[in-house]
Amino acid sequence: MPKPVFVIASDGTALMPTSAAKARKLLKAKKAIIVSYMPFAIQLTYQSGHNTQPVEICIDTGSEHIGISVKSEKHEYLHAQFDNLKDEKQRHEARAMYRRTRRNRLRYRKPRFNNRRIPEGWLAPTVEHKKNNHIQIISKLAKLLPVKNIHVEVGQFDTHLMQALERGIKFEGEDYQRGLKYGLANTREAVFVRDNYTCQCCGKSVKDGVILHTHHIVHRSNGGSDSVSNLLTVCNNCHTPKNHKPGGKLDGLKPKSSSLKDASFMNTVRWYIINELKEKFPSIDVHTTYGSYTKASRRALGQLKKSHANDAYAMGEFHPSHRTHESVFKKHRRNNRVLSKFYDAKYIDSRTGEIKSGSELGCNRTNRSIPKNNQQNERIFRKCKTSKGRVSIRKKHYEIQPGDILIYKGKKYSAAGVHCNGTRVILETKKSIKITDSHIKRKKGGWQFLSAL
Repeated sequence: MPKPVFVIASDGTALMPTSAAKARKLLKAKKAIIVSYMPFAIQLTYQSGHNTQPVEICIDTGSEHIGISVKSEKHEYLHAQFDNLKDEKQRHEARAMYRRTRRNRLRYRKPRFNNRRIPEGWLAPTVEHKKNNHIQIISKLAKLLPVKNIHVEVGQFDTHLMQALERGIKFEGEDYQRGLKYGLANTREAVFVRDNYTCQCCGKSVKDGVILHTHHIVHRSNGGSDSVSNLLTVCNNCHTPKNHKPGGKLDGLKPKSSSLKDASFMNTVRWYIINELKEKFPSIDVHTTYGSYTKASRRALGQLKKSHANDAYAMGEFHPSHRTHESVFKKHRRNNRVLSKFYDAKYIDSRTGEIKSGSELGCNRTNRSIPKNNQQNERIFRKCKTSKGRVSIRKKHYEIQPGDILIYKGKKYSAAGVHCNGTRVILETKKSIKITDSHIKRKKGGWQFLSAL
């Protein structure tokens, strides 16, 4: 079934969707205007009746992927998967780092700590962002459709049991309370005991005179956790900045077990989503369901392929035979919060003659207790500097942002960025044109359409 177009009456009442062909006729006859591009919706400019049918929104909640199915008794109007941002934590940390750097250059100001309080119901920024994405999607659809019911899948995950099953351990009695750190002082000791106090890269131990460290297999900056399965025992000779980079000894390693980050997210926010939906939409019935019921319903509907959108379709009361194609959307960052950016200096490596950054030819120490002139110091190979390091501070916010739709010589293009102090724009075809030679057709929204399956 082709994608329908959502319709709003002239007084703002949500009506039943219509076909794209009929929407084009209404727009051409000036009987409707465009009010939304993602999803595409029009508003009538003339008075019309309000004959509607019950519509339900079913959502398969998730940390990385959100499945949505909007349907009535006879038709499915939206069948989509929405992908959340994966680097929200890194963005917040980068912003905080640059903010602290700027404030250190200001005049001295007496520290103030009495005004710092964590409000009730506070969530971590990454968790809060993903929770808001669920609410945002449902809120937008509720404005465009006569929604009567909202079905949300909530799941409670036993992370301790999941880890044990993955390791092939069966619980019996009090074993359920004994994890990987049972009887040990801390996580560090648990990692050393598991690896027999031996470096997992070179095989050396404390008896060989090396100092052991715990290494994050998946870096914290990439979403890695502090769990024992994500830590590895390495010595001070292998645990260097150089080995952390692509091509090093510590690059490409995989954790002992899968990440429980997504399960922890669902345990944290599932009731936040339900309670906020009930408070925001008092006239709409909000129902909860669980993954076991969704799985059984998906099988009963003819062995549907496992996907987040199909899980959403299997939920609820309606399962229409007239379905629409699955669409995939990705969260698009509207603005870059980082105002300053560091560009490292470049040097010629005296050994090979190649141009390398200052971090590549560093002292390779992992903490300040190690002297700069250690055995692995590579600063001595800096022959001469080819470019200075600098900090670039963004002082302007340009009107055209990457992803905006532009009209140039009668054709639509997507903007890749701007340069020359915002006087020129780079098109998706890598062509550079003057800003005055084009005009903005549509500003890019919060969700980017990737594909239709």
